[in-house]
Amino acid sequence: MNAVRVLRLFGLYVVITLVVVACLVSGTVYFTFHKSLPDYTGTIRVPGLDSSVRVYRDTYGVPQVYADNADDLFRAEGYLHATDRFWEMDFRRHVTAGRLSELFGKSQVDTDKYIRTMGWRRVAAQELPLLSPQTRSWLESYAAGVNAWIDEHRGSSAGVEYAVLKLQNSGYRIEKWSPVDSLAWLKAMAWDLRSNMSEELERARLLAAGFSWEQINQLFPAYPYQTHAPILKAGAIVDGKFTPTAPAPTSPSRTSGASRPGTAGGGGSPETADQAAVRAAVTVLGGSLGSLGEGLNRIPQLLGIGDGLGSNSWVVSGSHTTTGKPLLANDPHLGPVMPSIWYQVGLHCTTTSAACPIDVAGFGFSGVPGIVIGHNARVAWGFTNLGPDVADLYLERVQGSTYERDGDQVPLAVRKETIKVAGGDDVQLTIRSTVHGPLLSDQDSDLREVGAKPGVDAAGVPTQKATPANPAYAVALSWTALTPGRTADALFGLNTAQNFDQFRAAARNFAVPAQNMIYADVDGNIGYQAPGTIPVRGSGDGLFPVPGWNPSYDWAGTVPFEQMPYVYNPPGGYVVTANQAPVVEGAGPMLGYDWDYGYRSSRIEARLQAKFATGKVDAADLSQIQLDTQSGIAKVLVPLLTSISGAPPAARLLANWDYTQPAGSAPAAYFNAVWRAVLKRTFDELPDDLPADGGSRWFAVVSSLLTTPDSPWWDEKGTSVTEKRDDVLRLALTDASEELTDRLGDDPSKWRWGDLHTLTIRNQSFGESGIGLIEAIFNRGPYPLAGGSSLVDATGSYAPDGYEVDWVPSMRMVVDLADLDRSRWVNLTGESGHPFSDHYADQVELWQNGGTTPMRWRPETIRSEARYVQNLTP
Repeated sequence: MNAVRVLRLFGLYVVITLVVVACLVSGTVYFTFHKSLPDYTGTIRVPGLDSSVRVYRDTYGVPQVYADNADDLFRAEGYLHATDRFWEMDFRRHVTAGRLSELFGKSQVDTDKYIRTMGWRRVAAQELPLLSPQTRSWLESYAAGVNAWIDEHRGSSAGVEYAVLKLQNSGYRIEKWSPVDSLAWLKAMAWDLRSNMSEELERARLLAAGFSWEQINQLFPAYPYQTHAPILKAGAIVDGKFTPTAPAPTSPSRTSGASRPGTAGGGGSPETADQAAVRAAVTVLGGSLGSLGEGLNRIPQLLGIGDGLGSNSWVVSGSHTTTGKPLLANDPHLGPVMPSIWYQVGLHCTTTSAACPIDVAGFGFSGVPGIVIGHNARVAWGFTNLGPDVADLYLERVQGSTYERDGDQVPLAVRKETIKVAGGDDVQLTIRSTVHGPLLSDQDSDLREVGAKPGVDAAGVPTQKATPANPAYAVALSWTALTPGRTADALFGLNTAQNFDQFRAAARNFAVPAQNMIYADVDGNIGYQAPGTIPVRGSGDGLFPVPGWNPSYDWAGTVPFEQMPYVYNPPGGYVVTANQAPVVEGAGPMLGYDWDYGYRSSRIEARLQAKFATGKVDAADLSQIQLDTQSGIAKVLVPLLTSISGAPPAARLLANWDYTQPAGSAPAAYFNAVWRAVLKRTFDELPDDLPADGGSRWFAVVSSLLTTPDSPWWDEKGTSVTEKRDDVLRLALTDASEELTDRLGDDPSKWRWGDLHTLTIRNQSFGESGIGLIEAIFNRGPYPLAGGSSLVDATGSYAPDGYEVDWVPSMRMVVDLADLDRSRWVNLTGESGHPFSDHYADQVELWQNGGTTPMRWRPETIRSEARYVQNLTP
């Protein structure tokens, strides 16, 4: 046998061996990954049920559940949530309890420290006894349903994620579900939608970096009430109550662009003593405040956050619709994750009564019973984030185990907890708190080290050692979500509300996160209510950290519900909420200042009013408005860009552009590259980790600067000339042309926005593992998208990093109150959390292309269109 033949036979043997091994491995993988896939048909025994429960699933695997009593209904919902999404539920409860280290080891210890310090689960446990007996009963029934599923599923049969987790944590065991696990998820919601705490930190860091109060005000302009109307155009507080029919104030306390209350320098006024002390304190802490922000941002963003993150919702009365009944639209803008944040479901008592009042369909969260957004047989509702200022950072003067309080040293409250670490030793955690809240700075090594060393003397000069006269500094968090509330009661109240009064009664209990709540009913009524636990401040305005040693800055209570803005059947026949200011300036209680700047809300109103001028609207019209891609900043900036001399040839793309951003648009691709370059060149003096990120605030900042061509902001640092507006715009046009030529080719007509603006939907726990095979299993994309930051179709991105999409309309819904069976909805991904399920990502392309599916309501329609039918029996 010659050598060549030997080599050939050897090579063939190697190939055959590799094929056999690959088949064995792939078969094992296939079996492991597929044995956790649920069967949606047949009969399943669920211990604890009183009677049989019928489940109909549509083409997309969305269940409609029918039960004879409410306890069985929520027990079944718990079982179905676990069937489709248990890993997601288990991961979330480890996040909210500060127990990620038990899953993933020491890499998550710092994250757990922050969450334990805030005590999310600890507060949730305190909430449980405050809830109504009915709510507690339904939470228990839901937990029992989850636990019935857990009893039948262990290890990889519970999900492919457990097979992957076993590779690094073979000792993990699934625990029983409890009602507190459900309540703790509401704290994660509140954290991700906590409004302006990141802005407060950013202002403090800019102050520490030497920026003046006036410069900071320019970077955080006041809400533009004159150009972007608030949610309610009328209404004021009369005799201690908000009265929606009262005329709004005509002489607001502040005008657009004016210095906010409590800040200095806007009009050249000197610093107060407290402001000087705050500047001195943040100067000592300096850049370490950034490490605190980074630490807080390491907390998994279960809903997603970002500048421009918000939502759209609006409701139109029958006077403007083709059916004579209201239409309600909602699309919350949240972080894109696999599986989707939302779980679609219908929950129906076979016969509704006082004992079994549930008959709803909509979007909820796995791990939480009921639905969050949707409709029942009479009432529909939707949410956007209200965005009030519900959190303050207090600078505390600390000496050992005490802190300064009105000239006295008082003891810090101390508690200790143990963090268990997979594959490592337990970590002992000491949590210290002041009257204002937990010391977040204790969990940040850089901030703790800087704050513990120097004090400051009377002139604000750091000393070498902290003394009673010049103490160390720490940072405490006051946040309304750390006070036990009854938001779970509110959710069930919304599910069962039959009219506007009951809707408002439910909203009264909606503590955190505060939402703009829109309303419509089958009788033709529409409305709006702003709920939430909002602090009433003594001194200060919540825009900067405040001196904790001065009690005048303490919270003095909360805004009474009677003063919260609302309206019922407004004269205009519609309400639009898109995170803009809720009321005319000065018309209501001080809820906050850091609103979205109103570009989305104004565009929605303009689209609606254009429709009203030519006729009436239907559900399809509202769906089309949800997909609107006109850029608010382009309308302002492009006329100047097209007038710049010496621009590159690519600038001709902007000449006749309509300012919309479909995925196939060349002008949109070029404009967004120009916008990034404008931001980078104009705000080059900002700290590297506090860049201009391109959201609606920067729309407002740049729009103002465009009217001042010689503003110092236009001058670039490090050059020998003094640049002005047109110089920067010319350079930005060239920068963008060069960038896109390099990335997309040298023919500008072939550039496409969707080639830059792509969405990859990543699994929260394994989607960024760094292991290609694992990421391929759990992630989906990239998908080219239309839209952009602070557009109605809010597919937002973080401009300093590029164009990849970071937040999205997480679902879209339009409810038709004339015929609920004609309502429409779509989820971002799919119903299932199992990556090999047909329903893991079966709605993505539909969502991407602006499509929706029927949101069926009538039982006969649900039965006739069901793809899967299943019985759950005792």
